[in-house]
Amino acid sequence: MTGDMHIRKATLDDAAACFALRREAILARCRGHYPDADLARWTGGEMSATFAGRVAEQFHVAIADGQVVGSGMVDLSTGKIDAVFVRPAYMGRGVGRALVAHLECLAKAAGLYSLQLESTLNAAPFYRSLGFEGDGQSIYESSLGVSLPCVPMTKRLGG
Repeated sequence: MTGDMHIRKATLDDAAACFALRREAILARCRGHYPDADLARWTGGEMSATFAGRVAEQFHVAIADGQVVGSGMVDLSTGKIDAVFVRPAYMGRGVGRALVAHLECLAKAAGLYSLQLESTLNAAPFYRSLGFEGDGQSIYESSLGVSLPCVPMTKRLGG
């Protein structure tokens, strides 16, 4: 990553930026892997109060150049990683890798021994490069009512 980048706990003030970068990342990287109609439904609409609350409660954000450039969360009761998204202009610069490493540290500190996630089809190679395993497919049911093929993946945490 060029320049200064840091990761911090998200606040309610970050919700709109997280919602926007989620949409940008999905549209930039998921095209060709999912039907356009599903992508439109998955990324359409306005940010809900539920989403904003989830950002404030569970998200962590990567900050670079004075803006939110990545987001992600880990549920420390289940070990599930979710909502890892990077602004397209910052993809390939280590933001996603740093976010996942940060979430792994939080999980280890909470005493977890493994992590799980449901990867989009396009992101599975990225997660494999970080030590996640999984080749099968299942169906991810989004809160917006979209059913998408995904790759369930797990990673054992050392220590």
